[in-house]
Amino acid sequence: MPMTATRFTRSSTRLMSVVRSSRCARHGAGAVVSFSLTKILPGNHHWSPLMRMLVLGAGLQGSACAFDLLNEPAVSDVTIADVHVGALPPFLQQRADARLHPIALDVRDEAAVRAAFSRCDSVLSAIPYYFNASLARLAVECGVHFADLGGNTRIVQEQKQLHEAARVKGISIIPDTGLAPGMVNVIAQHGIDQFDTVEAVKLFVGGLPQAPEPPLGYQIAYSIEGMVDYYTTPSLVVRDGQPATVSALSELESVTFGDGVGTLEAFHTAGGLSTMVYRYAGKIPVMEYKTLRYPGHAAIMRAIRDLGLLDTAEVDVKGQRVSPRDVFVKVAGDHLRKGKPDLVALRVTVTGRREGRRETRAWEVVDRYDAEHGISAMMRTTGYTLSITGQLQAAGAIAPGVHTPDEILPATRYFDMLASRGIAVREVRSAH
Repeated sequence: MPMTATRFTRSSTRLMSVVRSSRCARHGAGAVVSFSLTKILPGNHHWSPLMRMLVLGAGLQGSACAFDLLNEPAVSDVTIADVHVGALPPFLQQRADARLHPIALDVRDEAAVRAAFSRCDSVLSAIPYYFNASLARLAVECGVHFADLGGNTRIVQEQKQLHEAARVKGISIIPDTGLAPGMVNVIAQHGIDQFDTVEAVKLFVGGLPQAPEPPLGYQIAYSIEGMVDYYTTPSLVVRDGQPATVSALSELESVTFGDGVGTLEAFHTAGGLSTMVYRYAGKIPVMEYKTLRYPGHAAIMRAIRDLGLLDTAEVDVKGQRVSPRDVFVKVAGDHLRKGKPDLVALRVTVTGRREGRRETRAWEVVDRYDAEHGISAMMRTTGYTLSITGQLQAAGAIAPGVHTPDEILPATRYFDMLASRGIAVREVRSAH
Protein backbone atom coordinates (compact mmCIF):
# COMPACT_ATOMS: atom_id res chain seq x y z
CA MET A 1 0.00 0.00 0.00
CA PRO A 2 1.43 3.43 -0.92
CA MET A 3 2.32 5.46 2.12
CA THR A 4 1.08 8.96 2.82
CA ALA A 5 3.44 11.88 3.25
CA THR A 6 4.47 13.02 6.72
CA ARG A 7 3.87 16.57 7.88
CA PHE A 8 6.95 18.77 8.16
CA THR A 9 7.37 22.00 10.10
CA ARG A 10 8.72 24.89 8.04
CA SER A 11 11.08 27.24 9.81
CA SER A 12 12.17 30.62 8.53
CA THR A 13 15.02 30.84 11.00
CA ARG A 14 17.49 28.32 12.31
CA LEU A 15 19.26 28.84 15.60
CA MET A 16 22.79 27.60 15.71
CA SER A 17 25.17 27.19 18.60
CA VAL A 18 28.43 29.01 19.00
CA VAL A 19 31.02 26.80 20.53
CA ARG A 20 34.24 28.08 21.92
CA SER A 21 36.26 24.92 22.46
CA SER A 22 39.80 24.36 23.65
CA ARG A 23 42.18 22.40 21.48
CA CYS A 24 44.25 19.26 21.72
CA ALA A 25 47.45 21.33 21.78
CA ARG A 26 46.41 23.08 24.98
CA HIS A 27 44.62 20.35 26.91
CA GLY A 28 45.89 17.05 25.54
CA ALA A 29 44.12 14.47 23.45
CA GLY A 30 42.10 13.03 26.33
CA ALA A 31 40.90 16.24 27.92
CA VAL A 32 37.22 16.94 28.43
CA VAL A 33 36.65 20.47 27.18
CA SER A 34 34.13 22.85 28.68
CA PHE A 35 32.28 25.22 26.40
CA SER A 36 29.53 27.78 26.47
CA LEU A 37 26.58 27.99 24.11
CA THR A 38 24.99 31.15 22.78
CA LYS A 39 22.36 31.63 20.10
CA ILE A 40 22.94 33.13 16.66
CA LEU A 41 20.30 34.31 14.22
CA PRO A 42 20.99 33.38 10.57
CA GLY A 43 22.98 36.00 8.72
CA ASN A 44 25.05 37.14 11.69
CA HIS A 45 28.79 36.64 11.28
CA HIS A 46 30.66 35.59 14.40
CA TRP A 47 33.99 34.75 12.81
CA SER A 48 36.84 33.70 15.04
CA PRO A 49 39.72 36.20 15.05
CA LEU A 50 41.99 33.55 13.55
CA MET A 51 41.18 30.28 11.83
CA ARG A 52 43.91 27.70 11.34
CA MET A 53 42.94 25.17 8.68
CA LEU A 54 44.48 21.82 7.73
CA VAL A 55 43.60 20.40 4.29
CA LEU A 56 44.36 16.72 3.78
CA GLY A 57 45.10 15.96 0.15
CA ALA A 58 46.81 18.19 -2.41
CA GLY A 59 44.89 16.85 -5.40
CA LEU A 60 42.24 18.67 -7.38
CA GLN A 61 39.65 19.07 -4.63
CA GLY A 62 42.09 19.70 -1.79
CA SER A 63 43.92 22.36 -3.79
CA ALA A 64 40.64 24.09 -4.67
CA CYS A 65 39.65 23.98 -1.00
CA ALA A 66 42.96 25.58 0.00
CA PHE A 67 42.56 28.27 -2.68
CA ASP A 68 39.14 29.19 -1.34
CA LEU A 69 40.37 29.29 2.26
CA LEU A 70 43.08 31.77 1.27
CA ASN A 71 40.38 34.11 -0.01
CA GLU A 72 39.03 34.47 3.54
CA PRO A 73 40.89 37.14 5.58
CA ALA A 74 39.87 35.48 8.85
CA VAL A 75 41.89 32.38 7.93
CA SER A 76 45.35 32.85 9.41
CA ASP A 77 46.97 29.60 8.29
CA VAL A 78 46.30 27.00 5.58
CA THR A 79 48.37 23.84 5.81
CA ILE A 80 47.92 21.51 2.85
CA ALA A 81 49.20 18.00 3.52
CA ASP A 82 49.82 15.06 1.23
CA VAL A 83 51.88 11.90 1.38
CA HIS A 84 53.92 13.23 -1.54
CA VAL A 85 54.12 17.00 -1.69
CA GLY A 86 54.94 17.88 -5.26
CA ALA A 87 54.39 21.05 -7.21
CA LEU A 88 51.13 22.71 -6.29
CA PRO A 89 48.78 23.72 -9.13
CA PRO A 90 49.44 27.12 -10.72
CA PHE A 91 46.44 28.77 -9.08
CA LEU A 92 48.08 28.14 -5.68
CA GLN A 93 51.69 28.76 -6.72
CA GLN A 94 50.87 32.13 -8.23
CA ARG A 95 49.36 33.42 -5.01
CA ALA A 96 52.67 33.46 -3.11
CA ASP A 97 50.60 33.64 0.08
CA ALA A 98 52.62 33.40 3.29
CA ARG A 99 49.67 31.71 5.01
CA LEU A 100 49.98 28.63 2.78
CA HIS A 101 52.19 25.82 4.12
CA PRO A 102 52.57 22.54 2.18
CA ILE A 103 53.73 19.60 4.32
CA ALA A 104 54.37 15.90 3.78
CA LEU A 105 52.00 13.78 5.86
CA ASP A 106 51.09 10.10 5.72
CA VAL A 107 47.65 9.81 7.32
CA ARG A 108 48.49 6.23 8.33
CA ASP A 109 51.09 7.65 10.75
CA GLU A 110 48.95 8.35 13.81
CA ALA A 111 51.61 10.25 15.74
CA ALA A 112 52.26 12.57 12.79
CA VAL A 113 48.54 13.09 12.28
CA ARG A 114 48.04 13.99 15.94
CA ALA A 115 50.88 16.51 15.72
CA ALA A 116 49.35 18.11 12.62
CA PHE A 117 45.89 18.20 14.20
CA SER A 118 47.27 19.94 17.29
CA ARG A 119 48.22 22.96 15.19
CA CYS A 120 44.82 23.64 13.61
CA ASP A 121 41.20 24.47 14.38
CA SER A 122 39.54 22.55 11.54
CA VAL A 123 40.62 19.56 9.46
CA LEU A 124 39.25 19.23 5.92
CA SER A 125 39.73 15.83 4.32
CA ALA A 126 39.95 15.63 0.53
CA ILE A 127 41.51 12.15 0.48
CA PRO A 128 39.86 8.77 -0.23
CA TYR A 129 36.82 8.01 1.93
CA TYR A 130 38.28 4.89 3.56
CA PHE A 131 40.61 7.02 5.71
CA ASN A 132 37.85 9.21 7.11
CA ALA A 133 36.52 7.04 9.94
CA SER A 134 39.89 6.81 11.70
CA LEU A 135 40.69 10.47 10.98
CA ALA A 136 37.37 11.58 12.47
CA ARG A 137 38.12 9.56 15.60
CA LEU A 138 41.51 11.26 15.95
CA ALA A 139 39.89 14.66 15.40
CA VAL A 140 37.53 14.02 18.30
CA GLU A 141 40.40 12.92 20.54
CA CYS A 142 42.37 16.04 19.64
CA GLY A 143 39.38 18.37 19.95
CA VAL A 144 39.43 19.75 16.39
CA HIS A 145 36.60 20.08 13.90
CA PHE A 146 36.59 17.67 10.96
CA ALA A 147 34.82 17.61 7.59
CA ASP A 148 35.31 15.33 4.61
CA LEU A 149 34.11 14.72 1.06
CA GLY A 150 32.73 11.33 2.05
CA GLY A 151 30.89 9.35 -0.58
CA ASN A 152 30.51 6.07 1.33
CA THR A 153 27.39 5.77 3.50
CA ARG A 154 28.78 2.91 5.58
CA ILE A 155 31.72 5.08 6.65
CA VAL A 156 29.34 7.94 7.49
CA GLN A 157 27.32 5.63 9.72
CA GLU A 158 30.55 4.62 11.47
CA GLN A 159 31.42 8.29 12.00
CA LYS A 160 27.94 8.86 13.45
CA GLN A 161 28.95 6.64 16.38
CA LEU A 162 31.29 9.46 17.47
CA HIS A 163 28.41 11.90 18.02
CA GLU A 164 28.35 11.92 21.82
CA ALA A 165 32.14 12.06 22.14
CA ALA A 166 32.28 14.97 19.70
CA ARG A 167 29.46 16.75 21.53
CA VAL A 168 31.30 16.44 24.85
CA LYS A 169 34.49 17.80 23.27
CA GLY A 170 32.55 20.72 21.77
CA ILE A 171 33.59 19.99 18.19
CA SER A 172 31.68 19.11 15.04
CA ILE A 173 32.23 16.30 12.54
CA ILE A 174 30.56 16.77 9.15
CA PRO A 175 31.02 13.98 6.59
CA ASP A 176 29.81 14.08 2.97
CA THR A 177 30.48 17.80 2.42
CA GLY A 178 31.27 17.83 -1.29
CA LEU A 179 28.90 18.34 -4.21
CA ALA A 180 27.00 15.04 -4.19
CA PRO A 181 26.71 14.09 -1.44
CA GLY A 182 26.98 17.54 0.09
CA MET A 183 25.65 20.65 -1.59
CA VAL A 184 22.79 18.82 -3.31
CA ASN A 185 21.60 17.40 0.03
CA VAL A 186 21.57 20.83 1.67
CA ILE A 187 19.46 22.11 -1.23
CA ALA A 188 17.15 19.09 -0.91
CA GLN A 189 16.68 19.72 2.81
CA HIS A 190 15.95 23.38 2.11
CA GLY A 191 13.30 22.25 -0.38
CA ILE A 192 11.75 19.82 2.10
CA ASP A 193 11.56 22.60 4.68
CA GLN A 194 9.33 24.67 2.37
CA PHE A 195 6.48 22.11 2.50
CA ASP A 196 3.95 20.92 5.05
CA THR A 197 3.94 17.39 3.61
CA VAL A 198 6.32 15.94 1.02
CA GLU A 199 5.52 13.27 -1.55
CA ALA A 200 8.73 13.06 -3.59
CA VAL A 201 12.29 14.41 -3.58
CA LYS A 202 14.51 13.95 -6.63
CA LEU A 203 18.17 14.95 -6.88
CA PHE A 204 20.11 15.25 -10.15
CA VAL A 205 23.82 16.12 -10.48
CA GLY A 206 26.37 15.84 -13.28
CA GLY A 207 29.91 16.96 -14.04
CA LEU A 208 30.23 17.36 -17.81
CA PRO A 209 32.57 18.71 -20.49
CA GLN A 210 31.31 21.95 -21.99
CA ALA A 211 32.11 20.58 -25.46
CA PRO A 212 31.29 16.83 -25.40
CA GLU A 213 33.19 14.47 -27.69
CA PRO A 214 32.17 10.95 -28.77
CA PRO A 215 31.80 8.21 -27.84
CA LEU A 216 30.93 8.92 -24.18
CA GLY A 217 30.48 12.70 -24.19
CA TYR A 218 32.40 12.68 -20.91
CA GLN A 219 35.73 13.62 -19.40
CA ILE A 220 37.02 12.70 -15.97
CA ALA A 221 35.80 15.28 -13.50
CA TYR A 222 36.75 13.48 -10.30
CA SER A 223 38.22 10.00 -10.79
CA ILE A 224 37.50 7.24 -13.28
CA GLU A 225 37.69 4.67 -10.47
CA GLY A 226 34.86 6.49 -8.72
CA MET A 227 32.83 6.64 -11.92
CA VAL A 228 33.16 2.89 -12.43
CA ASP A 229 32.16 2.22 -8.82
CA TYR A 230 29.03 4.33 -9.25
CA TYR A 231 28.11 2.51 -12.46
CA THR A 232 28.39 -0.95 -10.89
CA THR A 233 26.99 -0.40 -7.37
CA PRO A 234 23.24 -0.66 -6.68
CA SER A 235 21.68 2.67 -5.76
CA LEU A 236 19.79 3.24 -2.51
CA VAL A 237 16.44 5.00 -2.96
CA VAL A 238 13.23 5.45 -1.00
CA ARG A 239 10.18 3.74 -2.54
CA ASP A 240 6.79 3.62 -0.82
CA GLY A 241 8.52 5.19 2.15
CA GLN A 242 11.10 2.43 2.63
CA PRO A 243 14.77 2.07 1.64
CA ALA A 244 15.17 0.02 -1.53
CA THR A 245 17.87 -0.68 -4.10
CA VAL A 246 17.78 -0.21 -7.86
CA SER A 247 20.39 -1.04 -10.48
CA ALA A 248 22.95 1.57 -11.47
CA LEU A 249 22.43 3.12 -14.93
CA SER A 250 18.72 2.28 -14.76
CA GLU A 251 15.41 4.19 -15.11
CA LEU A 252 16.67 6.63 -17.73
CA GLU A 253 14.88 9.99 -18.04
CA SER A 254 15.51 13.32 -19.77
CA VAL A 255 16.20 16.53 -17.84
CA THR A 256 16.41 19.87 -19.66
CA PHE A 257 18.45 22.84 -18.41
CA GLY A 258 18.73 26.39 -19.65
CA ASP A 259 21.99 28.38 -19.54
CA GLY A 260 23.14 26.73 -22.76
CA VAL A 261 23.28 23.23 -21.22
CA GLY A 262 20.36 21.63 -23.06
CA THR A 263 18.78 18.22 -22.57
CA LEU A 264 20.66 15.64 -20.50
CA GLU A 265 19.91 12.06 -19.51
CA ALA A 266 19.61 10.99 -15.88
CA PHE A 267 20.06 7.53 -14.36
CA HIS A 268 20.53 5.97 -10.94
CA THR A 269 23.96 5.87 -9.30
CA ALA A 270 24.94 5.16 -5.70
CA GLY A 271 25.85 7.43 -2.82
CA GLY A 272 24.22 10.76 -3.60
CA LEU A 273 21.42 10.51 -1.03
CA SER A 274 23.80 9.51 1.76
CA THR A 275 21.95 8.98 5.06
CA MET A 276 18.84 10.86 3.91
CA VAL A 277 17.55 7.46 2.76
CA TYR A 278 17.33 6.33 6.38
CA ARG A 279 16.41 9.66 7.95
CA TYR A 280 13.33 10.00 5.77
CA ALA A 281 12.28 6.34 5.66
CA GLY A 282 8.63 6.19 6.68
CA LYS A 283 8.28 9.96 6.21
CA ILE A 284 8.67 10.65 2.48
CA PRO A 285 7.25 8.15 -0.05
CA VAL A 286 9.78 8.72 -2.85
CA MET A 287 13.39 9.93 -2.72
CA GLU A 288 16.10 9.27 -5.30
CA TYR A 289 19.39 10.51 -6.72
CA LYS A 290 20.42 10.35 -10.38
CA THR A 291 23.58 11.26 -12.28
CA LEU A 292 23.37 13.54 -15.33
CA ARG A 293 25.20 12.86 -18.60
CA TYR A 294 24.86 13.80 -22.25
CA PRO A 295 22.35 11.58 -24.12
CA GLY A 296 23.69 8.17 -25.17
CA HIS A 297 26.24 7.80 -22.36
CA ALA A 298 24.22 5.35 -20.26
CA ALA A 299 23.54 2.92 -23.12
CA ILE A 300 27.25 2.65 -23.93
CA MET A 301 28.27 2.20 -20.30
CA ARG A 302 25.56 -0.43 -19.73
CA ALA A 303 26.92 -2.41 -22.69
CA ILE A 304 30.49 -2.14 -21.35
CA ARG A 305 29.32 -3.26 -17.91
CA ASP A 306 27.14 -6.10 -19.18
CA LEU A 307 30.04 -7.46 -21.27
CA GLY A 308 32.01 -7.88 -18.04
CA LEU A 309 34.55 -5.18 -18.80
CA LEU A 310 33.97 -3.55 -15.40
CA ASP A 311 34.29 -6.80 -13.42
CA THR A 312 36.93 -6.95 -10.70
CA ALA A 313 37.54 -10.72 -10.80
CA GLU A 314 40.80 -11.50 -12.57
CA VAL A 315 40.86 -13.47 -15.81
CA ASP A 316 43.68 -15.19 -17.68
CA VAL A 317 44.97 -13.28 -20.71
CA LYS A 318 47.94 -14.90 -22.49
CA GLY A 319 49.19 -16.36 -19.24
CA GLN A 320 48.74 -13.17 -17.20
CA ARG A 321 46.08 -12.63 -14.53
CA VAL A 322 44.39 -9.29 -15.10
CA SER A 323 41.28 -7.53 -13.84
CA PRO A 324 38.97 -6.32 -16.64
CA ARG A 325 38.16 -3.26 -14.55
CA ASP A 326 41.83 -2.37 -14.10
CA VAL A 327 42.35 -2.58 -17.86
CA PHE A 328 39.28 -0.44 -18.56
CA VAL A 329 40.30 2.17 -15.98
CA LYS A 330 43.78 2.42 -17.47
CA VAL A 331 42.82 2.46 -21.16
CA ALA A 332 39.65 4.54 -20.93
CA GLY A 333 41.21 6.83 -18.34
CA ASP A 334 43.97 7.82 -20.75
CA HIS A 335 41.31 8.86 -23.28
CA LEU A 336 39.04 10.67 -20.83
CA ARG A 337 41.63 12.84 -19.02
CA LYS A 338 41.17 15.83 -21.31
CA GLY A 339 41.24 18.70 -18.81
CA LYS A 340 39.03 20.86 -21.01
CA PRO A 341 36.50 23.41 -19.68
CA ASP A 342 33.72 21.69 -17.77
CA LEU A 343 30.39 22.49 -16.20
CA VAL A 344 28.34 21.20 -13.29
CA ALA A 345 24.57 20.90 -13.58
CA LEU A 346 22.41 20.26 -10.50
CA ARG A 347 18.67 20.14 -9.95
CA VAL A 348 16.51 19.26 -6.95
CA THR A 349 12.74 18.86 -7.30
CA VAL A 350 10.36 18.53 -4.37
CA THR A 351 6.67 17.69 -4.70
CA GLY A 352 4.28 18.06 -1.79
CA ARG A 353 1.59 20.18 -0.20
CA ARG A 354 2.00 23.66 1.22
CA GLU A 355 -0.83 25.62 2.78
CA GLY A 356 -3.32 23.19 1.30
CA ARG A 357 -1.99 23.33 -2.26
CA ARG A 358 -0.06 20.63 -4.12
CA GLU A 359 3.14 22.03 -5.62
CA THR A 360 6.34 20.98 -7.32
CA ARG A 361 9.25 23.32 -6.74
CA ALA A 362 12.75 23.08 -8.20
CA TRP A 363 16.19 24.52 -7.46
CA GLU A 364 19.17 24.53 -9.82
CA VAL A 365 22.88 25.22 -9.95
CA VAL A 366 24.81 25.56 -13.22
CA ASP A 367 28.48 26.36 -12.72
CA ARG A 368 31.31 26.57 -15.25
CA TYR A 369 35.09 26.36 -15.44
CA ASP A 370 36.92 29.38 -14.00
CA ALA A 371 39.21 30.34 -16.89
CA GLU A 372 40.90 33.15 -14.95
CA HIS A 373 42.33 30.81 -12.32
CA GLY A 374 42.22 27.48 -14.17
CA ILE A 375 39.82 25.89 -11.68
CA SER A 376 37.20 23.44 -12.93
CA ALA A 377 33.51 23.67 -12.09
CA MET A 378 33.78 20.33 -10.30
CA MET A 379 36.61 21.69 -8.14
CA ARG A 380 34.63 24.85 -7.39
CA THR A 381 31.45 23.06 -6.40
CA THR A 382 33.28 20.36 -4.43
CA GLY A 383 36.43 21.96 -2.98
CA TYR A 384 34.81 25.32 -2.22
CA THR A 385 31.93 23.54 -0.49
CA LEU A 386 34.38 21.73 1.76
CA SER A 387 36.08 25.05 2.51
CA ILE A 388 32.78 26.75 3.39
CA THR A 389 31.89 23.93 5.76
CA GLY A 390 35.25 24.15 7.51
CA GLN A 391 34.96 27.91 7.88
CA LEU A 392 31.52 27.59 9.47
CA GLN A 393 32.91 25.00 11.86
CA ALA A 394 35.97 27.04 12.83
CA ALA A 395 33.78 30.12 13.27
CA GLY A 396 31.69 28.28 15.85
CA ALA A 397 28.53 28.40 13.74
CA ILE A 398 27.86 24.64 13.91
CA ALA A 399 26.50 22.75 16.92
CA PRO A 400 28.85 20.08 18.29
CA GLY A 401 28.37 16.44 17.37
CA VAL A 402 28.38 14.42 14.15
CA HIS A 403 25.97 15.64 11.47
CA THR A 404 25.64 15.37 7.71
CA PRO A 405 25.39 18.70 5.83
CA ASP A 406 21.63 18.44 5.31
CA GLU A 407 21.15 17.97 9.04
CA ILE A 408 23.19 20.92 10.26
CA LEU A 409 24.34 23.52 7.71
CA PRO A 410 22.28 26.75 7.80
CA ALA A 411 20.90 26.82 4.26
CA THR A 412 20.44 30.58 3.79
CA ARG A 413 23.91 31.42 5.05
CA TYR A 414 25.40 28.53 3.10
CA PHE A 415 23.73 29.69 -0.12
CA ASP A 416 24.97 33.24 0.50
CA MET A 417 28.53 31.96 0.88
CA LEU A 418 28.22 29.98 -2.36
CA ALA A 419 26.82 33.04 -4.14
CA SER A 420 29.79 35.14 -3.04
CA ARG A 421 31.92 32.64 -5.00
CA GLY A 422 29.72 32.92 -8.09
CA ILE A 423 27.88 29.65 -7.42
CA ALA A 424 24.19 30.54 -7.50
CA VAL A 425 21.42 28.34 -6.09
CA ARG A 426 18.27 29.44 -7.93
CA GLU A 427 14.65 28.43 -7.61
CA VAL A 428 13.65 27.90 -11.22
CA ARG A 429 9.96 27.12 -11.14
CA SER A 430 6.93 26.67 -8.94
CA ALA A 431 4.07 24.56 -10.29
CA HIS A 432 0.62 24.00 -8.76
